[in-house]
Amino acid sequence: MQTAAEAPLLELDRLVQPDRVHSALYKDPDIFEQEMSRIFENTWVWVAHVSEVAQPGSFKSTHVGRHPVIVVRDRQGELRVLLNRCRHRASTVCEFRKGRTSSFVCPYHGWSYGLDGALRAVSHPQGYSADFDKRQYPLRALRVEQYAGMVFATFREDIEPLQDFLGPARKWMDLFMKQGGGYPIKVGGEHKFRFPGNWKIQMENTTDAYHFPVVHKSFLQSLDDDTEELFTFVGRKGCVEDLGNGHSVMVMIPELVDLEADLDAPIPERFQTLADELAAEGHDPEQVRRIVRAVGGSGFNLNLFPNIACSMAFFRELRPIAVDETEINHIVITMDGGPAAANRARLRLHEHFQGPMGFGSPDDAEAWQRVQRGVQAGGEDVWILLNRSLGLETTSELGRPVGDVSAETGMRASYAQWKRMMCA
Repeated sequence: MQTAAEAPLLELDRLVQPDRVHSALYKDPDIFEQEMSRIFENTWVWVAHVSEVAQPGSFKSTHVGRHPVIVVRDRQGELRVLLNRCRHRASTVCEFRKGRTSSFVCPYHGWSYGLDGALRAVSHPQGYSADFDKRQYPLRALRVEQYAGMVFATFREDIEPLQDFLGPARKWMDLFMKQGGGYPIKVGGEHKFRFPGNWKIQMENTTDAYHFPVVHKSFLQSLDDDTEELFTFVGRKGCVEDLGNGHSVMVMIPELVDLEADLDAPIPERFQTLADELAAEGHDPEQVRRIVRAVGGSGFNLNLFPNIACSMAFFRELRPIAVDETEINHIVITMDGGPAAANRARLRLHEHFQGPMGFGSPDDAEAWQRVQRGVQAGGEDVWILLNRSLGLETTSELGRPVGDVSAETGMRASYAQWKRMMCA
């Protein structure tokens, strides 16, 4: 029997149709292996927010696909992304999640590397011949670029610049960063979990409003009437837009797209206590409105192919582990130097929905797990439908599809990019 790895590219091409994708995309380990090389080693992958590596020596260990890497700011202030692998015998040189250091030292044989990845010293150097040149053995570095405080890395030196890859998504990234309320954005904490399912199931979820009133019914019931009304967006005037290169945006609450617009709007009752506290601290009325509006989060979800989402008030990072296992990292956003009351309010909102004891994450994870179980049923003629709003879409100013808020336009955008990269 021919495996996906042995199949001609034309056969991979047939797995993604305009209105559906084949179940093999969720469960074929050979396809997963090809995704790791053809996608995650061949495009820009999000690795950090600049606030996580703000000072020289600060670092974060993470992954590009399945490759362990270190994101670090060197002594000159330049951001580096280094493979977390000693050039001697392949041991990792960093096992800490985050921190600050002056160097990376391999715990196996003591090879020591600078923050720029250069090999600085080897233990017992007399064991090497006179022509041994440390300059030939730095930690391998990936290409690094950033936009709007978001740091991306890639194995490819010949790839298009990050700004070109992001394209129209840059506008939405700029809007998302207005959640600082006049202060810089800062990562305020995170939590990880894994679910037994394919990474693309989660990728689809970010711009899927269709599931919200079903999966998140308990969350909606936990809200006051005004807030429940705000989050009942299916069937209303929102939209999903294909932004190109696999990126998409889902606008759920149009009036909250630009958090610095319409600051004269009344402060919602649920934020009045916060507003009073900010006023008592000496913030003027305009500052109070700007901060309160930012605390509530943006009215849209932005999906950046292949691994990061800017979702209302947090970043959601996905990491493929295996064909049927994915790690999710939810990263809350706070205001760097902002009022403590505002940051507390943001954390409470995050805990309510995305936190490990909240409503959103457990419900989503169960739905994703059920998809992975269900896709095992049926034969080769059973497909996954992505046809909601197909034939009903309009066209954006950029000439790309735009569907209503519950459309599967964003999923079709992601799979179009999947198809381009897998069949290139």
